[in-house]
Amino acid sequence: MLKNEEIITINSRKYSGEIHKSWTVTFLEKNESQLSFVGEFQEEVLHPFLGVIRRGTISYEFYWLDRWYNVFRFHEPDGSLRNFYCNVNMPPVINNGFLDYVDLDLDILVWQDFTYQILDLEEFEENARFFCYPKNLYEKVLLSLSELINLIENKIFPFDYKI
Repeated sequence: MLKNEEIITINSRKYSGEIHKSWTVTFLEKNESQLSFVGEFQEEVLHPFLGVIRRGTISYEFYWLDRWYNVFRFHEPDGSLRNFYCNVNMPPVINNGFLDYVDLDLDILVWQDFTYQILDLEEFEENARFFCYPKNLYEKVLLSLSELINLIENKIFPFDYKI
């Protein structure tokens, strides 16, 4: 398995298997099925919903080996909480210094005050038709979305962060 402070590469894949995004992070810890990592933005990123993510922004990333989502907690370069970003995805697979997951396009953006916005519902629906998602996958995605909303609204880990 992973060793503390091991550098690994995260691959976010499309349902077709192609790599959509790739970045490196440092492994922090494993608690049961949950893995924690930390990474830093090496360059400025312009995101359609988040705006400008500055170089030096820190990303604490939480993945579960048995859940269909991950959660990123972004901190500004000065350490202050920026926001959370959640991806609905198939459970990750870890192999030879890589963590790979299939992103299923549905996301939730959570601001500091815990207001949230569901993103990319249209993209999810389009890809569900295009890739002919099986019924059980489609249902698992909706269930995972509901589970994430419950965690957010009740400030359950990782949304229990104190500002």
